[in-house]
Parts: sequence; structure tokens; C-alpha cells
Amino acid sequence: MDMSSGGVVIGGIRYLRAPKPLHFPDSAEVPESRFHEDLCALLRALLRHAFEKEHCVGGDQFIYWDAGDPRQCLAPDAFVRLGQPDDRFKTWKVWERGAPELAIEILSDSDASTIEQKVVKYIHIGVRELVAFDGESQPPRLRIWDRVEDDLLEREPGNGASTVLPGYWVVVQHAKYGPALRLARDAAGVLLFPTPAEAEAEARQAEAEARQAEAEARQAEAEARQRAERRIRELEEALRRTQG
Repeated sequence: MDMSSGGVVIGGIRYLRAPKPLHFPDSAEVPESRFHEDLCALLRALLRHAFEKEHCVGGDQFIYWDAGDPRQCLAPDAFVRLGQPDDRFKTWKVWERGAPELAIEILSDSDASTIEQKVVKYIHIGVRELVAFDGESQPPRLRIWDRVEDDLLEREPGNGASTVLPGYWVVVQHAKYGPALRLARDAAGVLLFPTPAEAEAEARQAEAEARQAEAEARQAEAEARQRAERRIRELEEALRRTQG
């Protein structure tokens, strides 16, 4: 940046004044319950495991949609931008990276009553699908909004099909965390997209079952061989008696 003769030269172009930089914070102190933190970590883990090779998965980073006002931001618990391989970023600026297609809010006691105000902000961000899950309500509540004609419209309960990802949003009972938001391959929530830990456990189980099946096959083969050898001996003995 050259300012020796008035004005400023940036990238070989002279401008009449220097830019006035804005500060877009990349963090803020927001207290979270352990329950909320665990559910968010679970959700981000399974999204990254399933989609990070093809899509960018974020979570708990600020999304800015107004390049002139750093106050206009939200920090979803998870979000997905399609078609961009996952990378490291501190903040997400819509004017640089585009709008995430999917945003997810895991609601806690402190923000369950503010989701309607957040919906308005997500309209500005430009998401196609907004998912909100309140696991602390009784019963747990799942809400989904879709972008329709530049508005976010809430669906009637019961339809969990994602319009962004190849799956269904379901609420399942987690052994450790209780009610949890998951993404499944089927509407019934039987075929869940696994977290890395779950995928590793499934792989170990499959490997153990394969070893067990192999051992059973070897045992069956040995038993069949023993029966065949026994039958051969019986036939040979019968032949000897006949010849004698």
C-alpha cells in the first residue's frame, strides 16, 4: 500500500483514500450447558464424517451477511455449504464464500425463546433449510423451515426430509445424551449417519463378525472332512469284508 503522494495505491490502482477496515470478531463468550455442548459436538462430528470431503461443514463460527455492519451475524451450531471441500476458517462471510444452504440450531434454555428472531436473520443470510431442535422441552421438539419465494416457511411437524442433504432429520434416544438430533438415511431413523466413533465401532463389529463367520466356516469344513474320512473308512471296511 503506497500513500507517498496522497491517495493510496492498492494492487496497482490508485484510490482517493485508504480503506476504513471493519473488525469482524471470530469469537464471543457465550455460556453453554454441557447438554447443549455435547449435542452440538455429536451433530458436527457426524456431518463432517459424512460430508466434509465434498461439502464445507462449520459450527459455532460467526456468519456475517452485511459487509458494512459486523453486528449483523449469527453463529449456528452447525451449517453446511454445498460443493466446497471442508477447510479451516475462523468466520464465514457470505459475500466471500456464499450463503450456507443449511443451518442448524440446538436450542438451550437461553435461546429457545429467540428462535423466531433468528429466523428473520437466517432469511437475510440466505439459507435454504433451517433446522431447530429443542431437546430440553417435553417432549423434545424438532422444527424445520424451508426457503420458499425468498421467505423461510416452517413445515408442519412430521416431515423430516432434508432438502439439502440426502437424508431425514430424526430425534433418537442416545444412550449417553438422551434425546438427540440425528440425520438418517430412512424416515424411521433406523439407518443413522454415524459419527467417526460409531463408524469405527461398526467397523470393529463387522470385522469381529467376519472373523467369527470365517472360524465357523473352517469348523464346518473340518467337520465335513471328518465325516467324509469316516465314511471312506466305513466303505473300505465293508469292501474288505466282502472280499474276505
